[in-house]
Parts: sequence; structure tokens; C-alpha cells
Amino acid sequence: MERVVRASRPVPLGAVVGIFRRGGADPTSRRDDHGWWFAWRTPDGPVTLRLQVPSPVSEVVTATAWGPGAGWMLEQVPALLGELDDADGFETRHPLVTDAARRWPGWRVPRSGLVLQALVPSIIEQKVTGKEAFAGYRMLVRRFGSPAPGPGEAMGLVVPPSAAEWGAIPSWEWLRAGVDPGRSRTVVSVVGRAGRIEETASMAPAEARARLTALPGVGRWTWAEVAQRALGLADEVSFGDYHVAKDMTWALTGTPLDDDALAELLEPWSPHRYRVQRLLELGGHHRPRRGARMTLPTHLPVRRF
Repeated sequence: MERVVRASRPVPLGAVVGIFRRGGADPTSRRDDHGWWFAWRTPDGPVTLRLQVPSPVSEVVTATAWGPGAGWMLEQVPALLGELDDADGFETRHPLVTDAARRWPGWRVPRSGLVLQALVPSIIEQKVTGKEAFAGYRMLVRRFGSPAPGPGEAMGLVVPPSAAEWGAIPSWEWLRAGVDPGRSRTVVSVVGRAGRIEETASMAPAEARARLTALPGVGRWTWAEVAQRALGLADEVSFGDYHVAKDMTWALTGTPLDDDALAELLEPWSPHRYRVQRLLELGGHHRPRRGARMTLPTHLPVRRF
């Protein structure tokens, strides 16, 4: 199935949909010279989605989909490109934000509508390095996911496990993937409420937040990661992240500060605070990193002879 979408503005496709990629070797996504590929699990079933553009920034996006979820996915493409995001009233206020907005004028907050798909990897990414989290997610998806429909399979794309499949992963496989029992228990718990979780895609933001953060192990950082990707909310900042507050305050003031300072600093931008976060990220504004890199733990049990 194919759909051609003419967006309301030139879309910088990579800047918009790149947020759905979980590390450079994510088996659910692929980038090529003409656009992006995704292997996702929709309410109607697995889908391979290809988004093609004639140039890196274009008003015309051709979406092609294969698999049981093709129809559902093509209906979501405008939202996925950020067409539902309303930037009215946004004022850049700071030279770096102004410059990023000028460089990425067509960037908007995307919305996949797939809440559980955003929630599970966000839980896996809690309190660990990105490298460790991406490796664990990649290993679990390849081990327990399913080949992507259509040409996605030949490309090596893999659809993430279903809720039931996530819930059935044995404890030792989580450990083998470097996911400690706290995070794996949280995933198993939330996938058991998959229906209630997916309902949040059609709820008001405050109600969706209340429902998701009521789940054990889902706090404000995890909520924000889901809100940014699945719900397309432009005001949900990644508070609680190891780097975000320090990077943003360093960019905006010259000094790396904590979450409380960031919240106060961003207040004039409400309800567009995540918009500021993402624009600074796109602009490459990260504080200088010093010191040795963290050693990745294995979490694997020690064999005793």
C-alpha cells in the first residue's frame, strides 16, 4: 500500500523521524539515501514502513507499507511527520534556539501513536548508558521479535515482540541482554496492561500522564520519552536524564546545572519546553565531556564450579 503526503511545510525527514531510532544498529529501523525504513507493531499487526523523499528536506513524502498493519500505519503518516504539532506561540528567546529554529524550520514533534512500543525501550534505557541500553534492546528484539513484512525481512529489519512475547521472555534472557531484574520486572508488569496503556494515545495529556506514571517503575523521565515519541507532546522535557539538564543549562547559560534549575530556566517557553530541548539537540549543543568512559556492567550471574 502506498500514500503520498504533501506536508504543510518542507519536512527535514531525518530530523523528525530519527528520534524513533534506538541506536545506530537498531533492528527496527534503517536509513538509506532516499529516506527511512521502520519495522513496527501496530494495533492491526506488524508493518514495514518506508518513507521516501526526493531530497533531504521536502514537502512531498511517499509512504509505502507492507504487512497486516499497513493500512493503520499509512493513516498515521501525517502525524508521524509532525503535521499535528502546533508551534503557534513559540518564541525562540535565545540565540542558540533561534539559530537551531532557523536551521530546522520544518522540524515538528512527531507522533507515532504506538505507546507500548515507545514505553518498553524507554524502560530498558532507565539508569544505564545509552550504549548498554541500545545493545540490550537490540539483542532482545532480534531474539524474540519477528521478521519484518515484505522487503523489510530481506533488509534484516525485525518487528519488536508483542506484549505477550515481551512478557514471556525468561529471566535469564533479560540478564543475558544486560537488563537487570528491576527493569525487566517493570517491562513484564506494564505489558500485562497493554490495552490500558495503548488507550492513552487517545486521552488528554494530563490523563495519559496520570495513567502511565501510576504504573510501578514508570516515572517522569520514562513518561517524557513516551510523550515525545508516541504522543507528540511539545512540552514534555526529559527531566531526570543524566545529560539533558546539564547539556541544556550549559547551552543556555554557560554553566551545567540540575533539573530544578532547568525547570526554572525553561518556564518562559512553556508549553514548548521539549521543542527547545530537541532544537538544542539538533543543533549539537552538548557540554564538553570529560573523564573516563563508564565500563558497561554485564549483569550476568557468575558460574561457580
